[in-house]
Amino acid sequence: MHFKTADLCDAHSDKVQIVSLGLKHYGKKSQFHGAIVTLRLFEDNSLLRDLLDEAGNGRVIVVDGGGSLRCALLGDMLATKAVQNGWSGLIINGCIRDNAEINDMDIGIRALGTHPLKSVKKGVGEKDLPVKFACVEFRPGEYLYADEDGILIAQESLLPSRT
Repeated sequence: MHFKTADLCDAHSDKVQIVSLGLKHYGKKSQFHGAIVTLRLFEDNSLLRDLLDEAGNGRVIVVDGGGSLRCALLGDMLATKAVQNGWSGLIINGCIRDNAEINDMDIGIRALGTHPLKSVKKGVGEKDLPVKFACVEFRPGEYLYADEDGILIAQESLLPSRT
């Protein structure tokens, strides 16, 4: 379903939070949306790997990686899982790697930047809790809308249901 965050913001300014961090765009999809699933982790992508094994059903994963620029939390193998399992997109407060390969994939990703080093795998982190970065609190089950103009968060869907 096509939408513009500018139009959603105009129509629902009293219902949205606007992400203020200038995250970089990766992947072929410049526009994506869906219900939010959250992770909080730091330089360990084990929980993200586990989550990407699940059916995404058009949802969006928001990863609070603590803003670390010292390793990547997502690479081409995990991005491939995201596409195969039906995730709409990812917002990562951290880095990715394998940028060239990811940019050829049908997924939308926003992240701080790239880093060639992979993360550790110790299974440390938390899932399905409110996370806060970029002046926004991301809560599981709320809705995220991302396009070329920005990223919005709303408590309920702002788009007509697909019936």
